[in-house]
Amino acid sequence: MNTSTVLAQSTIETIEWTPDGVVMIDQTRLPHEMAFVTCRSYEEVADAIRSMVIRGAPAIGVAAAMGVALGALHSENLEADMAVICDTLAKTRPTAVNLFWAIDRMRVLYLSMRDAPAGEIRTRLIAEAQAIREQDIAINQAIGRNGAPLVPDGKTVLTHCNAGALATAGFGTALGVIRSAVQMGKKIDVFADETRPFLQGARLTAWELQRDGIETTLITDNMAGHFLKSGRIGCVVVGADRIASNGDVANKVGTYGIAVLAKENGVPFYVAAPVSTLDLSLESGDAIPIEERAPKEVTHVHGVLVAPEGIQVANPAFDVTPNRYVSAIITERGIARAPYSETLRKLCSE
Repeated sequence: MNTSTVLAQSTIETIEWTPDGVVMIDQTRLPHEMAFVTCRSYEEVADAIRSMVIRGAPAIGVAAAMGVALGALHSENLEADMAVICDTLAKTRPTAVNLFWAIDRMRVLYLSMRDAPAGEIRTRLIAEAQAIREQDIAINQAIGRNGAPLVPDGKTVLTHCNAGALATAGFGTALGVIRSAVQMGKKIDVFADETRPFLQGARLTAWELQRDGIETTLITDNMAGHFLKSGRIGCVVVGADRIASNGDVANKVGTYGIAVLAKENGVPFYVAAPVSTLDLSLESGDAIPIEERAPKEVTHVHGVLVAPEGIQVANPAFDVTPNRYVSAIITERGIARAPYSETLRKLCSE
C-alpha cells in the first residue's frame, strides 16, 4: 500500500476504483492528516479493512467488492482463485454483515458467468463493484431523506461512533440523517461521543461535521447520561453493523448503554442503516458474532501506554442493543417500527 498526503477535498470520497488500484482515505491518520492509501491487490484491501484504514459497515462492503474485482483483475486462473479471494476478504471482520453481503453479490455474479471469457468476467466484476459504490451513496441519501423528519427542530442530536461519509461510500447513514435535517432548514446541533477506545467520534465524526459547518460538541462517552437527562437532546441517531430479524442492533460498543439511558430519559433512539445491514437469518442479536480487537487499543492512546503493563484487557468492538430500546430503524426503503419481526421483513420484500 502506497500512502500520499493531499489537501482536504470539498467532498469526502471514502473509496474509489482507479487505474492504479483501489484508493481509500486512511482513516487511522485523521483528523490531523488527510492521506490516501492505494491498494493494488486483494490482500492489501483485506489488510486495509482489518487494520481499520477503512471502517464502517457500508464502506467495508464497498471495499470488499472492490477487493474481489481487484483479485479477479490480477488472477491468472479465476476458477481456482475466486474462492480464495472471497474467503480472504470475508475473514477480515466478523460483525458487519455488509461485508458478506457485498462478497456474496460479487460471487453470485461470477458464478452466473463463469463460462464467459476471462476478460469479460473481469470487466463485469469491476463494473459491479463500482455500481455497489454508487448505489451506496444513493442509498445513504435516501436514508437521510427518510430520517430527517424525525429530527426535532431546535434541539441537539446525540450520535455515537462514526456513521458518516467515512463509514460509507459517501454522505453517511446516521450523519446522513443529520445532514438532511440541516438541508431541510432545521436548527440543530450535534453532540458527538468520543467513542473509546478507537475514538471514531472524536477523530472522524467531529472532523466530518466541522467540515460541513454543522455546530458540533465533542463529549466523552460517560457524559452521555448527563446530557440525556438535561432535556437538551431531542434524539439519538446511530448507525449499525448488523440488525437481526427481531430488530436487535449490533453497533459500536457503548451504543447499548446510550440506548438504555435514552429510554430512561424519554429521548427517541433511532438507528439509520441500509437494508443490506439486515440479517433476517438471525432470530435475535444473541447470534451476532462480536469482534474482539487487540488489547493495545485499550491500553495505549496514540502509541502511549496509559495502563499498567500486563493488565488483562477485554476489547469487544461492538455490543447489541435489544429492540425494546430502538424507537425506529431508518432505511432507504422507509422506516420500520416495532414489531420489527414484521416490519423489517416487509421492507426487505419491497
